[in-house]
This record gives sequence, structure tokens and C-alpha cells, in this order.
Amino acid sequence: MMFDRDARYLRTHEWAKKDGSLVAVGLTAYAVEQLGDIVYMELPEVGKLLNAGEAFGVVESVKSASEMNAPVGGTVVAANTAVCDNPDILKKDAYGIGWLIKLEPADAAQFDGLMDADAYRTYLETEA
Repeated sequence: MMFDRDARYLRTHEWAKKDGSLVAVGLTAYAVEQLGDIVYMELPEVGKLLNAGEAFGVVESVKSASEMNAPVGGTVVAANTAVCDNPDILKKDAYGIGWLIKLEPADAAQFDGLMDADAYRTYLETEA
């Protein structure tokens, strides 16, 4: 299983990574693998204000449909619509070009409360 050592993780299988003053958000490689063939993605509009834990979009695969949750609260400043047009980007690089949204965090300390890669790996081994 692939992890990004610089990212932080949610139990709902989203990752967050600092990108300057912003926080990039995406789906973990584990989530992408579990979903299988992704057929539809919906991302929020730029300017949308999100609370930590709030759904920011939808991902649908041949197996299921799921909401994606914001790891930190803040304002959406970018949405990677290329992933909506070509979801296979997530399989190629879930932690790089497969980012989904970028947030201007309202409270940068929320990032520090997320699971690191080791904690997420342990969570997957014991809970998922």
C-alpha cells in the first residue's frame, strides 16, 4: 500500500498535504484501490466555505458512491476538474497530480490533529 509520508489522513480515506499556505486534499491510494473503476466525480465550486469533516464532493464507482470529506475547514481556492474528466489520474498518482481540491485553511492547527502515515497504516490494518 502506498502512503505519502508528508500527508495527513482521515478515517474516511482522504489525505491532506500542506502546499505553501494552502492544504491540498485528495483520496488515498487505498480508497482509489477499493473503489475500483471510478465513473463520476463531483467537486465543489471555488469559493465554497467548508467545515472540517464536511462533505465537499462525491465519488462514484462501479462498486459504490461515497461522499468525500474535508480534512480541515477553509475556503476552496482550487478544484482539479481534470480528475473529473479523467479519474484514472487517481490510479496513476493519488498523492500528486490526483489532488482534488486546495483549501485556504481557516485554522491551520486542524491539520496537526490528523493522522500521520503510520497512524493511518495502523488504522487500515486494524479497522478497515
